[in-house]
Amino acid sequence: MFDIPLSALAAQAFTGLVLGGIFVLMAIGLSLIFGLMTVVNFAHGSFYMLGAYVAFSLMGLTKSFWAALVLAPLVVGALGFLVERFLIRRLYGRSPDDPLLLTFGLSLAMVEGAKLIWGKIGLQVDPPKQLAAAVNLGFMNFPVYRLFVIAVTAAVLVSLWLFLEKTSIGLIIRAGSRDALMVRALGVDLNRVWLLVFGLGIAMAGLAGVLAGPMRGVYAEMGVEIIIDSFVIVVVGGMGSLAGAIIAGLLMGEIVSLTTFFAPKLAELIIFIVMAIVLLVRPSGLFGEAGLAE
Repeated sequence: MFDIPLSALAAQAFTGLVLGGIFVLMAIGLSLIFGLMTVVNFAHGSFYMLGAYVAFSLMGLTKSFWAALVLAPLVVGALGFLVERFLIRRLYGRSPDDPLLLTFGLSLAMVEGAKLIWGKIGLQVDPPKQLAAAVNLGFMNFPVYRLFVIAVTAAVLVSLWLFLEKTSIGLIIRAGSRDALMVRALGVDLNRVWLLVFGLGIAMAGLAGVLAGPMRGVYAEMGVEIIIDSFVIVVVGGMGSLAGAIIAGLLMGEIVSLTTFFAPKLAELIIFIVMAIVLLVRPSGLFGEAGLAE
């Protein structure tokens, strides 16, 4: 263990940042939706999958990765608007189990629909030529595309912070997550806010799928695999906490990456072990508030 080159450890740490970036985008979308709407969205992974497939189709039409990177999350987010408006909204005020079961069924339908449209065989998505090389960081060579994923994640986080902290809509979203009844009493139409938040959260899942496609390939079950990890990260960070989602996502990315390097057989279990330890110490998660899900 002590004979491992520093460059190998550094490469694995950077890989953990990339994986953590994908986790963060997924977990933030889940936390936004749950924090304001208290909806546990089991279809989140399927929207991640859909983002990758839509990007693949758009690249075929436009011959441009950059166009797909911008348009695919918008297309997936627009679908999120429709799901909230015509499906989720009908279940507000009912048992939290109802939207959970609805989104679970929707997830299964989306997976089967993707197989019908794009086929059961996985698809390969190549990064653009500008990002296909490797860059010398001084102590190792690292793929440019993976550095690009880290940069996009950072840019999205900064943009989201500015949106929530510096705009009137962001203020309403933060206030609504604290006391929806009071916000309604002030004359704010929360239905529009919920529509925006659900679409934004879904668009971030779509963006995560677009970014993950060139690294992981595109296949119908790709969302089934990541949704479990995403929920674990949200629970560890604290249900509804954006800061918790960011910190837990990056932390889990590093833990999974380093565990894969040192003990590959534990890689699939390690996040559940970490979750168990965190919940034993803090049942509400690292940054969660007790009673939020009640």
